[in-house]
Amino acid sequence: MKLPDPPLDQASETAGDWPLHGLAEDMRPALAQALARGAAGLATIISLGEGGPRPVGAQMVFGTESRAGFLSGGCIEADVEAHGRACMADGRPRRLVYGEGSPWPDIRLLCGARIEILVERLAPDDDAARTLLALAEAREPATWISDGEQRLCAPASDAVQPWPGAFSRRFDPPPRLVVFGGDPTALAVASLGAQSGFSTTLVRPKGPIAPPPLPGVAYRRDDVAGAVAAVGLDAWTAVAVCGHDEEVDHQALLAALPSAAPYVGLLGARRRLGARLDRLRAAGVAEAGLRKLRAPIGLDLGGKAPFEVAVAIIGEIMASRHGQPALARRSPSAPDGDGQAAKPPGGGKS
Repeated sequence: MKLPDPPLDQASETAGDWPLHGLAEDMRPALAQALARGAAGLATIISLGEGGPRPVGAQMVFGTESRAGFLSGGCIEADVEAHGRACMADGRPRRLVYGEGSPWPDIRLLCGARIEILVERLAPDDDAARTLLALAEAREPATWISDGEQRLCAPASDAVQPWPGAFSRRFDPPPRLVVFGGDPTALAVASLGAQSGFSTTLVRPKGPIAPPPLPGVAYRRDDVAGAVAAVGLDAWTAVAVCGHDEEVDHQALLAALPSAAPYVGLLGARRRLGARLDRLRAAGVAEAGLRKLRAPIGLDLGGKAPFEVAVAIIGEIMASRHGQPALARRSPSAPDGDGQAAKPPGGGKS
C-alpha cells in the first residue's frame, strides 16, 4: 500500500536526511545555478591513492543555499563542504588531504584511499566558469585548468597545457539519449535514461499533444527528420529505436546510422533483422553504418518486462560510452520474440 505523501515541510526534512545531492554526476548545471545566485565553491578530486569510490576529476559544487555532488562514500563530504564555504567567504583556495598524510586523522576513509581535493571560489563573473558553461551549452568538449588561484577553460581542440602546480581535466558535452517510440518499453528506456544522467528526448511522430509524465524527458511529436534536425545527433548522443512502427523505425535508422552518434540500437526480433538490413542497404546506408547498429538492442539480461529491457539498453549504452568489452549476450540460437534484447547475428558486438 502506498503511503500518503508527507507534508511539504516534513518532505523537505526527510530529503535532508538522504544524500540526494550526490545523484548527479555532471556538476555544470549545479555550477550554473549556484553562480546565478552569487559566488560558488568548487571542490575537485585532483589525486587519488589506492582505492576510493570516486575518480580523479569528481566534483562537488556549493552555492549560497545549495550543494551537489559527492567525493566519497559519505566520509568527507561534510568536512569538504565546511572548507568550501570557508573558501567562498575568504577567497583562499584549499588543498585538502584525507587518508594517509592527512592533518585530520579523526576523519577516516573506510576504503583506505588517500584523496587530495582542490577547493576554490568561483565568482559569478569568472571567465573560466563562463567559458565552461558556454562550451557545455554549445556541446563542445572543454579543457579546464586550475591551481585554485588561476583558472583557464578553453575548447579541447586548443590543446592547452597545464602550468606547474595546476590540475587539468576534460569536460565532454553532457551525454544525450534519443528514444523513438511510445509504448511502455520506450517510456521505460526514456525514464531510466533521464534518471541515469542522460539529456533525454522521446520522439513519437504524430503522438499525443500532451507530453509523457516522465520527469526530465523532453518530447517531440514531429516527423523523424524534423526531430533529428532539432535534437542533433553528435558524438555524445545514443539513439534507441524502440517503436513498433516499421516505417518510423526505418526512417530513424536512416537518420541515425550515418550520423556521428556512436550508439544506435534497434528493438525487435532477430528473425526480421535480415530484411531490415537489406532495406537499409537498398536505401544507401553504408556497411560502416550497419556495423554500428546494435540489433537486437541491449545486453542479454534475460528479462522482457519494460524496465528489464530498459536496464539492458541503458547498461549497453554505458558500456559503450566507457569502452567496456561486450558483456554476455543471448546466444544466436536462442529463441527470440519481438521486443527482446538479444545478440546480433554472428555473435559479439556489432
